[in-house]
Amino acid sequence: MRVLLVQHQRRFAVNRPLILRQAKALAHCAQKRTPQLPWREVTIHLHDDAESDRIHQLIMNQSGATDVITQRYASLPGEPEGLIGELFVNVERAETIRKRAPWTTEQELLLYIAHGMDHLTGADDATPAERTAMRRRELAWLRTIIRGT
Repeated sequence: MRVLLVQHQRRFAVNRPLILRQAKALAHCAQKRTPQLPWREVTIHLHDDAESDRIHQLIMNQSGATDVITQRYASLPGEPEGLIGELFVNVERAETIRKRAPWTTEQELLLYIAHGMDHLTGADDATPAERTAMRRRELAWLRTIIRGT
């Protein structure tokens, strides 16, 4: 599986090698929920509130910035089977939250990435019970990758 990290605004001071390494570990955790489907590629786009609002409008027809937007694509005919996904992760939101939370911007970003990876597995957060299940799973993945680092 390939995980790519694309930073669209260079003004964000985040530890890209750390984010990429831990995003790959999160992808491996998430992939275990879909053993019947190999994961081919996940691209993680880092952007700001304005871009989040634009992407949110384009993809989900909703206005306003959000933490992460997840897109999942099927393989094209003739390509190997497997999941291809994109996560649009809002660094500006993570920086704002970090100012009120006892963790780093990178840790907040990893929570967003874990949430996006969980959506790639087909998980949904439409109900309180689903949101709770997702958050438990995502925090367990984060504990796993932090221990492994």
